[in-house]
Amino acid sequence: MTIKKLDDGRYEVDVRPTGRHGKRVRRKFHKKHEAIAFERHIMATHLNKPWQSQLKDARSVAELIQVWWVHHGQHAKWGARQRLTLERVNKGLGSLRAYQIETVHITGYRSLRMAQGSKASTINRGLSALSGMFSFLIGAGLFRGTNPLGGLRKLKVANTEMSYLTTAEINALLDKLAGDNHKIVVFCLNTGARWSEAAELRAEHVLNQRAIFATTKTGRQRVVPLSPDVEQYITGTGAGLLFPEAEYELIRLTIKEIKPYIPKGQALHVLRHTYATHFMFNGGNIITLQRILGHATIQQTMTYAHFAPDFLQDAITFNPLKGRITALDLAEGRASQREAA
Repeated sequence: MTIKKLDDGRYEVDVRPTGRHGKRVRRKFHKKHEAIAFERHIMATHLNKPWQSQLKDARSVAELIQVWWVHHGQHAKWGARQRLTLERVNKGLGSLRAYQIETVHITGYRSLRMAQGSKASTINRGLSALSGMFSFLIGAGLFRGTNPLGGLRKLKVANTEMSYLTTAEINALLDKLAGDNHKIVVFCLNTGARWSEAAELRAEHVLNQRAIFATTKTGRQRVVPLSPDVEQYITGTGAGLLFPEAEYELIRLTIKEIKPYIPKGQALHVLRHTYATHFMFNGGNIITLQRILGHATIQQTMTYAHFAPDFLQDAITFNPLKGRITALDLAEGRASQREAA
């Protein structure tokens, strides 16, 4: 920590703005906010020497991750997970200093991860996290320099196969579950909720036949209607978490038993795919589905559009043969229509 509380109640700033081998700056303050302000000032201005040529920030990426953690990560919901991602990427890049990161290092990192079997989407997320860290530090005045990953083009991500449960498979799954395991699956199939959203849902989040998702992946609150029967079934007379005894691993294994060939990595997400697929099967509106699922863009939701009964039906209606075998069949069909008229 660069700021610590002393026995006499004061706060001491102890920081090396140019890295662990650079000049050490220490100063004591009576108020914590004064210590924080001083630390930020030192970190933001230590390179601001207009009479000299611009110096490079010699801190390692590992040191910058710690600065990011102190000022942002530890306060963010997914901060701890993000920190692990940043540390993993830093290790893969070779634990460099920020100014040493070049395109060749990114290329080598990508190649290594791909060779290890990592998905392009996973690699993209890791590098995006690192780029986001630099963006925060630059915006907060804690790093003077350009984002070494700014403008980086992402790897092309192949479309992944999405699986879903048929009506018969849904019934088979529900027959094998009981208690909170049964309830949470019923809830997910009625709302399209992500597992994390359902697992964290509390009784006070279900009100007047509405499920309120306050904390979501995209950060946007959304509300999904429930039928009276489902609302009564999942809430009962309880309080606190609605599904405290739901077992992720048991449900995952049960789904795999019902449908053994679910694509790798989908696990319980197949419940969300199942909701969206059947929603479109049954004639649902794609815009409505976007709002229910909480997708940030319609492009995400469009992956389910082809399940709609009338999807691209014009391909049959307006083609030259209009769905017939030959042009002669088409002509005879028109003649029959004229005779009938």
